[in-house]
Amino acid sequence: MATLVRSVARSLRRKNLSSMYCPASTLQSHATSFGFKDVAEEEKSKMVGNVFTSVASNYDLMNDLMSCGLHRLWKDRLVSKLNPFPGMKHLDVAGGTGDVAFRILENIKNVKRRAMQDVLDDELIEESRIYVCDINPNMLGVGKKRAEERGFGLEKSLDWVEGDAEALSFEDNSMDGYTIAFGIRNVTHIEKVLAEAYRVLKRGGRFLCLELSHVDIPVYKDLYDVYSFSVIPAVGELVTGDRESYQYLVESVRRFPPQEQFAKMIAEAGFQKVEYENLVGGVVAIHSGVKF
Repeated sequence: MATLVRSVARSLRRKNLSSMYCPASTLQSHATSFGFKDVAEEEKSKMVGNVFTSVASNYDLMNDLMSCGLHRLWKDRLVSKLNPFPGMKHLDVAGGTGDVAFRILENIKNVKRRAMQDVLDDELIEESRIYVCDINPNMLGVGKKRAEERGFGLEKSLDWVEGDAEALSFEDNSMDGYTIAFGIRNVTHIEKVLAEAYRVLKRGGRFLCLELSHVDIPVYKDLYDVYSFSVIPAVGELVTGDRESYQYLVESVRRFPPQEQFAKMIAEAGFQKVEYENLVGGVVAIHSGVKF
């Protein structure tokens, strides 16, 4: 069985990775990747925007189906590592549907409730601010609708901001925390996103990134490749009628830097205490760093 899986996985990798490379003469002078395709930098943001406009209405359902619900636990772990506190100013980038922001808000409210049983302190009742920033208005629209459904429609602590992760509108040294979940692999310039994260964070502020990553366990990697390239696009087509968007999402993971390389990029952006935690054998990883 293992031999069969490896054979199928190798066949899929050859089929999909063959389009990953093309002769240098055919590349744009300023090219970047869109899945396994090389495209002009100015085109990528439009193409990614089209993908997320297409998947927005089914984004959370597909996350449940593709991860068998595990994405909920991964996001819980992300927020647990963030350790939110009352009064914090937090920026969640590429967070349009609100999944991470809602968890942070609920965590802060739970901390407040526990603390107020003992003492009511000005610092504890200081209003927290959670900014949900996304470049795609359709994703933000889904998030606002979900906020209303969850009773957060009038929540003053939540702000929805349409913005670009590579050129944030927030002031320098203004945030206590920064999270980005399943978003950074879709940007055109990862270095610019990291630089902006560093810029907006206060001294002592924490950067956390949850992202699909690279599996190195041999047989598990083969199974993961079969599932990724065969099952996920098929489920996407069945549920949403859009196979190509989910094919891109699978391919974009393979083009994203491996865990150690991404950790190095975070450190080069100026962050210290950079570390990462692999979940499910490296299917996803949580990278973190601190601005000093």
